[in-house]
Amino acid sequence: MKLSKMFLPTLREEPVDTDTVSAKLMIRSGMIRKLASGIYEWLPLGLKVLKKVEQIIREEMDSIGGQEVWLPLLLPKELWLETGRWQLYGSELFRIKDRKESEFCLSPTHEEIITDIVRREVRSYRELPIMLYQFGIKFRDEIRPRFGVMRAREFYMKDAYSFHATEQDAEEYYNKVFGSYMKICDRCGFKYRPVEATTGAIGGKFSHEFMVLAETGEEEIVVCKKCNYAANVEKAECVDIVPDTETERYEQKKIEEVYTPNLRSVEEVAKFLNEKEEKFIKTLIYISDSEPVMVLVRGDYEINETKLKTYLGCNELNLATSDIIEKITGAPVGFAGPIGIKQKIKIICDYSVKNIVNGISGANKKDFHIKNININVDYQPDAIVDLRKVTRNDICPKCITNGVKSKLEFYKGIEVGHTFKLGTKYSKSMNATFLNQEGKQQYFVMGCYGIGVSRIVAALIEQSHDENGIIWSKTLTPYHVYIIPIDYNDKKIKEIADKIYNELIENEFDVLLDDRDERPGVKFKDADLIGIPVRIVVSSRNLPDNVEIKLRTNNEANIIKIANCLSEIKQYYKS
Repeated sequence: MKLSKMFLPTLREEPVDTDTVSAKLMIRSGMIRKLASGIYEWLPLGLKVLKKVEQIIREEMDSIGGQEVWLPLLLPKELWLETGRWQLYGSELFRIKDRKESEFCLSPTHEEIITDIVRREVRSYRELPIMLYQFGIKFRDEIRPRFGVMRAREFYMKDAYSFHATEQDAEEYYNKVFGSYMKICDRCGFKYRPVEATTGAIGGKFSHEFMVLAETGEEEIVVCKKCNYAANVEKAECVDIVPDTETERYEQKKIEEVYTPNLRSVEEVAKFLNEKEEKFIKTLIYISDSEPVMVLVRGDYEINETKLKTYLGCNELNLATSDIIEKITGAPVGFAGPIGIKQKIKIICDYSVKNIVNGISGANKKDFHIKNININVDYQPDAIVDLRKVTRNDICPKCITNGVKSKLEFYKGIEVGHTFKLGTKYSKSMNATFLNQEGKQQYFVMGCYGIGVSRIVAALIEQSHDENGIIWSKTLTPYHVYIIPIDYNDKKIKEIADKIYNELIENEFDVLLDDRDERPGVKFKDADLIGIPVRIVVSSRNLPDNVEIKLRTNNEANIIKIANCLSEIKQYYKS
């Protein structure tokens, strides 16, 4: 492609309304333009990369027996009511009505629709397993769209769904998809990590996220280098630490009520009483769907609301309002505790609380706290489970089972893919069945596998760039070679540049020829900004026999024979 004929509106200055490196560089390099908050136009250069990602994914899905389909974006409310997700999905779901007042949504995902297709068309176990996948636009009404195309209201992704006769077959196929996702990440050129993850609104038995490692990532993951345990911070398990001695556990003191005027936070009260924060029992009141629940955690820890929501099995989880807290505890916010509650309420403790000896909590009385309270003596919890957020001092939950204390390491990452073992969550709610070998009706066992096509493009840029622009991988680069003739109006320079250009195209390389009437500095800046892996410079200084070749990842250029250009390019892209 000759740049003089290409729609490639590059920018010298950084756009002001961007919050990530990838968004800045994608706009500056002419890949995308912003139409509205969270909505982007993909221009020729960006679309070329997007389609390369799509093809890699398609090849890997086809290699494990996937069959491509094309599903509607406008989805009827009735199918979503069957699974209960019309209400569950909340305000992120774009809901619309047609002229007949029938309700629809713009697709954020396709579990209901694909399950409906299969329940209508697949009758027997002989037709299983089957995996259907599609590429398409998805819509989510993000409360605060950000990070460019990575957290947009409209985005492009591949979603796949598999149907099986048995749990074992579903799990075996899940592992095949897991392997394919690793191949996709490898082929794209990522440094990445698959991690255990929560299932969220999709649901199911277990899931994994594929995280591209990047300092600018919006997600945090924990990793153990000894055993390769990895999880996102929402899923990461926290170890139930057992006290070193049982005598320490039961050296109890007499309960004492202390005056703490206008001191509400753990930090404030700890400073006032000259006590460590780990001696405190932080007390929070949540509303689980419509039921209040008291949740306790050690004072220096935070509640992981995802873990809490999973344990409670609720659809909605919110902190109680101040009036509800006062009604339940008899005290204003900041003075709640597990002793002397005004209204009966379920009490759930994090593991960290059961090891607190002579703890401190709110007294359920304004301006008062209680010292020296002990679990199962002064108050009885209904459950003791893992509810807290992982911290940088935590140890690996897998290694500890073998007596090894390996400290977890934290990394930033960008989620590009998510795999789910759904089980019968959707087939049961939608009554999707087939006839098994005994001729009995049985629910399909399902898997669900998503990967963000547009997100992959941005994630690679976040991971691979420098101060001058993008650095594309060999597989995702929109063009293989960028040719810069220093003066395209010079007859000899034009002749050699055109010769190299045509020879490379004849050998099936994608090539950009910068034939614009621009200063060399402008051409070099655009070449670095766009980030094509190989640059060839044709100048009178090296003619008649030589040209300059430079890799985007190197600072130094080499002089090579014109006759060797094709073989050099072939060798580079083979390695």
